[in-house]
Amino acid sequence: MSSFNSFGLSSAMVSNLKQLGFEQPTDIQAKALPPCLARNDVIAMAQTGSGKTAAFGIGLIESLKPRLFAVQGLVLCPTRELADQVAKSLRELARARDNIKVLTLCGGVPIGPQIGSLSHGAHIVVGTPGRIQDHLRKGTLSLDRLATVVLDEADRMLDMGFQEAVEDILSHSPETRQTLMFSATWPADIRSLSSRYQKDPVDVRVESRQGNPDIREIFYEVERGQTEAAVMALLSQQQPASCIVFCTTKQQCDELADALNEEGFSALPLHGDLEQRDRDSVLVRFGNQSCSVLVATDVAARGLDIKSLPLVINAEPARDPEVHTHRVGRTGRAGEQGLAVTFCTPSQGHKINRLESDRGQPVEWGDSAGLLSTTLAPVEPPMTTLCIAGGRKEKIRPGDVLGALTGEAGIPGAAVGKIDLFDYQCFVAIERNLARKALKRLESGRIKGRKVRVRFA
Repeated sequence: MSSFNSFGLSSAMVSNLKQLGFEQPTDIQAKALPPCLARNDVIAMAQTGSGKTAAFGIGLIESLKPRLFAVQGLVLCPTRELADQVAKSLRELARARDNIKVLTLCGGVPIGPQIGSLSHGAHIVVGTPGRIQDHLRKGTLSLDRLATVVLDEADRMLDMGFQEAVEDILSHSPETRQTLMFSATWPADIRSLSSRYQKDPVDVRVESRQGNPDIREIFYEVERGQTEAAVMALLSQQQPASCIVFCTTKQQCDELADALNEEGFSALPLHGDLEQRDRDSVLVRFGNQSCSVLVATDVAARGLDIKSLPLVINAEPARDPEVHTHRVGRTGRAGEQGLAVTFCTPSQGHKINRLESDRGQPVEWGDSAGLLSTTLAPVEPPMTTLCIAGGRKEKIRPGDVLGALTGEAGIPGAAVGKIDLFDYQCFVAIERNLARKALKRLESGRIKGRKVRVRFA
């Protein structure tokens, strides 16, 4: 497909896509859009970052009846982060239609405000299976008019134990619905789910970029107990602006993040035991360059919208080649060069053997002794994050925060970084050398005419 004009889309959608910077369809969009638009069931295999949200989102938006103020589209996601990202993308796509409401329903936050939002109606709901089930049980969400359901990252939802929840939700929806499944891998339980809940699905596959020439992979063998030192040495050697270190367990995440911080590195853990408010803060600080190292489990890191990532580190080998490929694929995106490094103890060598067998070629091994002799040189992140106790519910907008900083606080606009707005709080990144000045000025000043509490995140 040469352009989006080829799909028979509305002129408003084509114009909107152009404004959003969609020049040509990606492989998954070119293959999945026609059956999605034709209202066929679709089962599609595509990696994160392949453009799959637009692949199902364009058809979803085009098929809506704006005057029917009922839930016509439901997108199920494994994590709140992915749900927020998908909802944001759908809202952008929905600019092509008038008065389309997209609502996010996820756990980790109070259910009361969600019930209030649902009472006003929505055309599309994006959410996590557990919270969608909660609303179905309470009768606050009706799927009677549902036309399309999307299972996004279906394999990860099943990995996380959501199979029963997903099947329960599907049982509450009309049999006449269109069912779209997007998955990065094809395990047996995905095929089983498809056979039970889809009707003659169109099978769409896009090859993963395992052989991406922009990613260099290096493996280091280290002795047991040397991993923390090896990670610090690599960070000192490479000096990445941002990096994800993958660990297998939550405890490993906490311990490695603590060890890094003790040596002067800027690291934050991300795993399933964190409260939602803490997860939001961690992701904001990593995303706005206030923290350079994210130490995460696979489940916590799935679906994160991280634009530029020069380095990925596996503190130990992934459990299987598919997970390894998914981790490594987070670097080297959008034409940038990436580096992926895996540390492995002698007893974990069988996992590397399996990876080599799966690829049909040997991996590249680095000089462990040379790496471990590197002098530690922690990188200080360029930004610091301020947390303002006020958000969307107080009608605060990013422009209000920027205005307060550049006006009363006297901070140059170029020193203000990303502004992330939530319901009850707002995070703003400030150049590190001006952060304390900004904090003091905001404490003594006003935002939208009133005093607000401000602290370092």
